[in-house]
Amino acid sequence: MEVYKSGGIEGFEQLYSRLYEPLYCFLFRYTREEQLSIDIVQDAFERLQYIKQDFDQQKGTVKAFLFQIAYRLMINKLNRRKKWRTLFPFLVPTESRRLSTDEKLTIQEAILQLPEKQRAVILLVYYHDLPQEEIAQILSIPLGTVKSRLHNAIKTLKEELKEDFDA
Repeated sequence: MEVYKSGGIEGFEQLYSRLYEPLYCFLFRYTREEQLSIDIVQDAFERLQYIKQDFDQQKGTVKAFLFQIAYRLMINKLNRRKKWRTLFPFLVPTESRRLSTDEKLTIQEAILQLPEKQRAVILLVYYHDLPQEEIAQILSIPLGTVKSRLHNAIKTLKEELKEDFDA
């Protein structure tokens, strides 16, 4: 970790090659979703890059530190999904019901019909799973504006999709 903390690429490569697989396995066993697990592993290593100077060997191992980062990222992503399931329960595929291609196209078309500013927020929240604070940064708008655009977009989508999905 010292080589890595000092900025050495070889330190990062060693860390990555040693911890990628165990971290991925942990996440996959928890989520049962390959792509989500891969994404979280990448996000965890990226986050580690930003906070590597905060690591204190007196408090634990690098492995434990990275697993803690990944676990928190995973919980945040899963919690955001729960929020979407609450907002749009009729759009969430279940074991017994998967969205058809036509239904997916209907949803995409409804999103495309949103005003541009609302569409940007919905896409960043729903498809890219970004927190509202980051969306505010990306779009260079206040957090309150993100919240109002999201609220209005959700309201519009519920109305537009109500008939198609018997919501």
